[in-house]
Amino acid sequence: MAAPALSPLMPYLTAAAMGLLYYRRMRRYFGRQPWQPKRTIARVVLLSVVTLLLVYLAVVLPHVVPGMVAGAVVGLALGGLALRHTKVEIHDGAASYVPNPWIGGVLGVLLVARLAWRWSEGAFSSGMAHTTQQASPLTLAIAAALVMYSLSQGLGLILRVRALQRATPPPSP
Repeated sequence: MAAPALSPLMPYLTAAAMGLLYYRRMRRYFGRQPWQPKRTIARVVLLSVVTLLLVYLAVVLPHVVPGMVAGAVVGLALGGLALRHTKVEIHDGAASYVPNPWIGGVLGVLLVARLAWRWSEGAFSSGMAHTTQQASPLTLAIAAALVMYSLSQGLGLILRVRALQRATPPPSP
């Protein structure tokens, strides 16, 4: 007896998995978040690698450079603005932060909407060879903005939490 083929279900399973991952990411934009330094450092390292990949993509696809540079500048500016509105505090003896939910949330939704629109137009159905030729400066600008926003948020949080921990005296026994 042959096992049922998963190939007809794969696009739906992939979309569901991506949706779950994105839901978890969006959830971190709302409410008090516990400070997890190892996770934040790992995220900063990963985003640094993604930034290097975006730079490589800009070298390979020069027609997307203006969009990516504009997106990176906007992402850094929005990251700085969001950091100004992020509350970092010691809560119950542990560091935590309350991020500004709107800036990161809007950037994330904007990227998903742009990718969904490109997917509906058939931009990803031709395979990888044609996808690089169809690279959209707008899509890569949004991606660069989101990456630079997240990178500046991570680095800013590391610096702000460390400064708060140095300034806060340890609890007395």
